[in-house]
Formats: sequence, C-alpha cells, structure tokens
Amino acid sequence: MTGNQQQQVIVYKLVSSDNPIEFSPELGVFKCVVLLERPVGEDFRRDVSRALVRNGCLYFMAWGRDCSLWHHSVDTANGEQFDFGDIPDDKFVMTTCHEDEPMEEVLWFAKFLAQFSYADEPLPKLLVLDFATHDRSELVNRLVEQAD
Repeated sequence: MTGNQQQQVIVYKLVSSDNPIEFSPELGVFKCVVLLERPVGEDFRRDVSRALVRNGCLYFMAWGRDCSLWHHSVDTANGEQFDFGDIPDDKFVMTTCHEDEPMEEVLWFAKFLAQFSYADEPLPKLLVLDFATHDRSELVNRLVEQAD
C-alpha cells in the first residue's frame, strides 16, 4: 500500500424503509456515502442527517437521486449542532454531491480522496447507507476493493 492507500473498513447498511437507523458507538469518527436509489421523505432525511453528524460523520458523500437535498441536509444538521455559529475545525463535516457520476466513481472518491484534514488520523471507516430496495453489499464491497 502506498501512503495514500489504507485498509478501508466498510460498514454497509441497507435502508429499505424510513425506519430509524442505529449507529454503533464503535464506529467512532467516519466517512459516509449515501447511495440514493429510492425516494426518501424529508423528515427521515433530516433525522438521518442529524444522526450522522451527532454520531461522528466527518465526511459525507451523496450519490444518486436527490443527492443535492442530502448535501444541504447534512450541512444544515452540522450548522444546527453549533447554533449556526462557528463550527470547530474538528467537528466540521465536509460534504460532496455526486449526482451524475457512476457509483464506482463515488466509491473510489470515498476510498482515496475523502479524508478529513483536521483529524489527527485518516478516516479508514466508511459507512455506506444504501437507500435501495435490495441488498447491494457485495457490489459495494467489490467496487471499493477493486478501486485503484
């Protein structure tokens, strides 16, 4: 592995309904990709965005349908956490939107470029929230593993 490459720990969650998502405390600080294949209600999007920020997400990438709404929602949740004042550098959530890119490109970006510049350590944990109707964990794991 080169200096920019690191072992990527992938935590995949299929989110097939708008039921609350549980976040493991062992996740620590992490980066997150949301894969948006199905519609998601505004209230649920807001709740998930707040939970991501509250639970240690420091880099957020949205891919697929309505990804710009998610980008804005996570930015808003991050601002709310600090009453829309100054956000400490180590709590600032970087957000990106990948609406018109292939899935493999956003996963490549997550593996190689999504790093938090203020963290003392890289972000080797990648949470993938897949808003789809069927499990794509094998595909996601393969695409991240094969990214070079």
